[in-house]
Amino acid sequence: MKKELFIGIDVAKESLDTAFSPAAEVLHSANTPAGHRALAKDLAKRAPTLVVLEATGGLEKPLAACLVNAGLPVAVVNPRQVRHFAQAIGLLAKTDRIDADVLARFAQAVRPKPRPWPDKLQRELAALMSRRMQLVEMITAENNRLSSTPTGRVRKRIAAHLEWLRKELGRVDEDLDDLIRQSPTWREKENLLRGVPGVGPVVSRTLVSLLPELGTLNRKEIAALVGVAPFNRDSGAYRGQRAVWGGRSRVRAALYMGALVASRHNPLIRTFYQRLCEAGKPKKVALTACMRKLLVIINAMVRDQRPWLPVSAGEA
Repeated sequence: MKKELFIGIDVAKESLDTAFSPAAEVLHSANTPAGHRALAKDLAKRAPTLVVLEATGGLEKPLAACLVNAGLPVAVVNPRQVRHFAQAIGLLAKTDRIDADVLARFAQAVRPKPRPWPDKLQRELAALMSRRMQLVEMITAENNRLSSTPTGRVRKRIAAHLEWLRKELGRVDEDLDDLIRQSPTWREKENLLRGVPGVGPVVSRTLVSLLPELGTLNRKEIAALVGVAPFNRDSGAYRGQRAVWGGRSRVRAALYMGALVASRHNPLIRTFYQRLCEAGKPKKVALTACMRKLLVIINAMVRDQRPWLPVSAGEA
C-alpha cells in the first residue's frame, strides 16, 4: 500500500515553511513565484495525500493556485480551527516552523476536504467585488465623519474624498459589468438570481463572485459554508439555543440584506417570516431562517437551471 503523506505550509510575507506528516521534515523556501514553482515541483514528486494552508488574508492565494495547477490536492482552512487544534494537542508555542508542523498534523487528523480552486477570471471577479465592498465601507465612514465634523476646511476635504470614492465605485461597477459579460455562465447565473424577488444586483453579484460553489453543494453543505446553518448546543438534559456560526461573512451580509427585502416583497419568504414571528420566534431569528431558506432555494435554482417559481420554490 502507498504510504499516506500530509503536508502543511505556513505562508509568511517573504517565506514559506513546509512540514510533512508523519515524516519529521521542514523545508524553508522563498515566497516568490519562482519559489512557488520549485515547491510545487518538489511536492508533486512526493504525491501527497493532502496539502493544507491557512487563509492568511490573501497571502496564500498565489501559492495555492500554483499548487492546484500542479495537480496537488489543496485545502485552505480557517486559522482559528488550526489554532484550536494546536491547543488541543498541547502545542502552545507559535513559530513559522511549529505552525507548519501543526498544519501537517491537522491535515492528517482532520483531513479537510479540498475544494476546487477558482480560475483566474473567478479570482479577478472576487477581487473586484471585495474592492466594491471596501469602497462602500469607506463611503459610509466618510459620510459619518462629514456629519460630525464642524470645521469647514475638513468638511471640504471629506466631501472631495467622498466624490472621488463615489466615482471609483462607479468605475468598479463598470468593471464588474464588463467581466460578467465575458462569461456566459456568470450571465446566466446572474439572470437566474435577479429573477428572485428580493435579490438585487449587489446580492446577485456577491453570490456569483464570492460563492462559486452555489449549485454544486446540497442544502446542508451550502448553508454551513455561508454560515447560516444552526448548530446544536446540547449537553445531557440541557438544550441550548441553536445558533449560526462561522462561514463567509461577506456573503452572509449580502444575503441578510436580500432576506430583509424578501421578507417584505417576496410572497414566499414574507409568508415564511410572518409564520415564524407568529410562532413566537424573535425577529432576528426569523430573519436568519429566511436567509437560509432563500439561500437553499437559490442553490436549487442554480443546480437545476430553473427560474424562480413561487409555487415550487418551497420544495427546493
